[in-house]
Amino acid sequence: MSKRFGAVSACDAVDIEIHRGEIHGILGENGAGKSTLMKMLIGLVVPDSGSIFVDGASVRIADPVAAASLGIGMVHQHFSLVEALTVWENVALGDSGRLSQTGVRNAVGELSERYGLRIDPDARVADLPVGLRQRVEILKCLRREPDILIFDEPTSVLTPEESEDLFHSLRGVVEQEGRSVALVSHKLTEMLEVTDRVTIMRNGLVVDRYMTADADAGMLARAMVGRDVRLRSTEVSEAIPDMHAGDDGATPGVDGPVLEFRKIEVREPGGSMELDDLTFSLKPGEILGLAGVEGNGQRVIADLLSGLRRPSSGEILVDGVEVDVSQAGAALRAGIAVIPEDRHDSGIVLEMSVAENLMLSDQSGMATRGIINGAALAVAASDLIDRFSIMCTGPDALMWTLSGGNQQRVVLAREITADPAVLVAAQPTRGLDVGAIEYMTDQLRRVARSGVGILLISSELDEILELADRIVVIFMGQVTGEMARSEANREKIGRLMGGDLL
Repeated sequence: MSKRFGAVSACDAVDIEIHRGEIHGILGENGAGKSTLMKMLIGLVVPDSGSIFVDGASVRIADPVAAASLGIGMVHQHFSLVEALTVWENVALGDSGRLSQTGVRNAVGELSERYGLRIDPDARVADLPVGLRQRVEILKCLRREPDILIFDEPTSVLTPEESEDLFHSLRGVVEQEGRSVALVSHKLTEMLEVTDRVTIMRNGLVVDRYMTADADAGMLARAMVGRDVRLRSTEVSEAIPDMHAGDDGATPGVDGPVLEFRKIEVREPGGSMELDDLTFSLKPGEILGLAGVEGNGQRVIADLLSGLRRPSSGEILVDGVEVDVSQAGAALRAGIAVIPEDRHDSGIVLEMSVAENLMLSDQSGMATRGIINGAALAVAASDLIDRFSIMCTGPDALMWTLSGGNQQRVVLAREITADPAVLVAAQPTRGLDVGAIEYMTDQLRRVARSGVGILLISSELDEILELADRIVVIFMGQVTGEMARSEANREKIGRLMGGDLL
């Protein structure tokens, strides 16, 4: 299968076989061509050349309807949900004939129990956190009972427990019912634990194939990236050396706080509490890890510091000065930069160019009386593209043409070149491959060494333990514990994330 987009070869004569009764992993960096290959199989992308065979018969898949008729279903990495509708209504979209609300709701309940993806069928999608939205996307596909299931990064926003339940159920379906699963992922541990065989792609080409039983993480990473990669350890010791402290071993952030939350409360429109008397501080040059199960207030904190929400009471201070985050642009002027957890929702504009996205926050030096100088914009954007190694066809490339990792680099470049006092990094490595994770963590350490205070909001406990100097744990919008990294371990943090108090 081959597909080009302009000068970019997304897939170059890719061969792959998916057998009944197995889970086949397709592994590669962001932009390697994995998603394009799967979109050709589902009919969302028309191949330039190549053939598709289902059960030995040559088929033409011109659209998703044709794919569905052949028993092929796909769970997409980026959601295709209608936010104004409920869970069951989204699951029912595409049904033909008379709609049975009771039947669909019952089907959602049965699938939820069967696959460990429990969810309220009557919940409105707009009110759901990102992890629950992913469950809806998965249930939409599973309800059609496809013979060939394509999962494109299905666990990027699921908890480890949810991921384990999903794969345990899928393994049963594959073995007992003879179905096939194509699992697109950049997670090495997921590939090693879940799949039967792995095909590895790089720059649109298949570069290696392994039986999973014969592979290890180092082999897969080298094939995927083309070089040795520093892997994040799955077991972090209780005493972890400071990776960005000064040569004298001193802990960063010895000055007064650069950011303070003082007794912050935030209520939903209905009156329920989202943040409850939340108090913490961040020092210059410190990476403060904010740990917690998703949905316990992390998104609200990031939205406050982005100016998207306002507190019901309490104070937010930057360098000792109170900031009214409800005023448009106040947080930005105070020196707060934000890498949002969902770049498509509030980090980038997909229909705009790379250059325009890089300059969304600040057009100073390239605009006169509100009119942007296109030449100046292109020069400034080209400089950032080179500095941050953003893979694109140039400043005029539309954002939707970039891989997820390169889209994240655009956000990173824009935010840290704004010379902030505080950088909020919310789920900064979500959906990224091992090479991109290595790059992102190195950049965050470099920014901290320059004296910027970093608030790291992450559902990845390994990420918190690897990067943070100090850890604050929240549960239901309240701080349940605080500790230095040297005092942290998974058991202690896990109890705090469940609501136990130190």
